[in-house]
Amino acid sequence: MLPEPTFPKGRPPCFRSTVHGTVFGGRDRLLDDLAEGTPLRLVPDLPGQDAPGVWVHLSSGEPLGHLPPEIAEWLWPWLSSGGHARASAVRVHGQDAPSWRRLLVEVRCGAVGPT
Repeated sequence: MLPEPTFPKGRPPCFRSTVHGTVFGGRDRLLDDLAEGTPLRLVPDLPGQDAPGVWVHLSSGEPLGHLPPEIAEWLWPWLSSGGHARASAVRVHGQDAPSWRRLLVEVRCGAVGPT
C-alpha cells in the first residue's frame, strides 16, 4: 500500500461543512433516512473536470450532494492523489431548511481519530 500523500499545509484535517446540491435528481428524498452519526463516503470527481468537486455519497453509493467549491479546491487534489477521508452526518434538516443547510457533515482526513 502506498503511503498517504502529504496533507495540504494550513488546512484543517477535521472540519464541518454543509453539503450543496441536495435537491437535484431526487437526492432530497435520501435525506429522510439519514441520522446524526450516519457514515458517509467522499468521492472526488475524475481528473479532467474544469472545477473538480468532492461528492458526498451514502455508504450504498448514492450521491447526496457535494462539498462547497472552496473546500473542493484544496481537498480534491489531496484525495485524488491517494489521500483518505471519512465523513459522517452531524445535522440533517428537512424541507423547511434552505437546500444548502439541509445536511451538515463532519470530515476527518488521514489518520485523524474515529468519527
